[in-house]
Amino acid sequence: MPLTLFKRKTRDGRSIYWYKGTVAGCRRRGSTRTSDKETAARIASKIETKLWSGELDGPQEGLTFPQAVALYLEAEKPSKYLTKIIAYWGDKKVKDMKAGAIRQSAIEIYPDAGAATRNRQVITPTQAVINHCAELERCSPVRVRRFQFETKIKLHVTLDWIDTFGSHARPMIKAFVTLMFATGCRFSEARRLEWSDIDFQNKTILIRKTKAKKERMPHMPARLLVALANLPRDEKPFPWSESSIRRFWDEDIKATAEAVPTFVRMTCHSCRHGFVTGLLRQGYDVKTVADAAGMTVQVLLATYAHALQKPQLSDTLFGSPLTYGDDVHQQIQGVVVK
Repeated sequence: MPLTLFKRKTRDGRSIYWYKGTVAGCRRRGSTRTSDKETAARIASKIETKLWSGELDGPQEGLTFPQAVALYLEAEKPSKYLTKIIAYWGDKKVKDMKAGAIRQSAIEIYPDAGAATRNRQVITPTQAVINHCAELERCSPVRVRRFQFETKIKLHVTLDWIDTFGSHARPMIKAFVTLMFATGCRFSEARRLEWSDIDFQNKTILIRKTKAKKERMPHMPARLLVALANLPRDEKPFPWSESSIRRFWDEDIKATAEAVPTFVRMTCHSCRHGFVTGLLRQGYDVKTVADAAGMTVQVLLATYAHALQKPQLSDTLFGSPLTYGDDVHQQIQGVVVK
């Protein structure tokens, strides 16, 4: 209900116009401090405008979380993980979503999940929505402390792994895994691929709608060219839903593991790790690899630095080679050193 005017008498007998009504979900009532109706109407209109823009009692006054999400999605930001977060907060005002409450929401939304999942699927997207609106000057920014968790070395696929898996996977999954390994595509980037993005003559692939908002055009090795060229052309290269592709992947991973007992099960994202790790181990500099993968150098170093680790590096402190000589074997009894 918009603000309406009504008169009230002051102690000295004068008649002053007041306003009342509900704006942006909040009831409002106050004095215009004038006895002129036209002036009071302008004041009430200005107050109502400020309320809707969230400027009267602070930048967050009228902004609800669903409105913040709408602004976030209008900017073509990712919608992943937002459904459960929206359901949790309802029409909560952004100004009431404090850092501690956001951390608690992660626990309540995912009571059985680990710290990394709570960070990734609740804290990061919630903070992203609010801080996007802060950039629009619709609210104040928020910083939320992440849950601590043990960082594990991420597995990455190798060419041998690709060969083994490809010999047991269906053609579409074989092409999918080859694409991610050969170009460093993210899962979402690979799934969105269109035939018009593939240039078989120049052996390039245009990667659109990237997470970094920066298109890239990686080279298409011969093996990837053949894998894509053998796919049906009546639909886009990977026409199935995300859940279907992941289900096909899991089925083919299981079939490969049953056929090859030594086969190591990995996720789709391990292919991207394989792309980056492989290039780093061949000696390419981090800037070149980061650009090729569509990521920043900072992210590459934080996420893929394990690829450069050498388990026997400490041997160099003693001036010894990375292999054990006969003199070492002679000094050890009852222990086999290879």
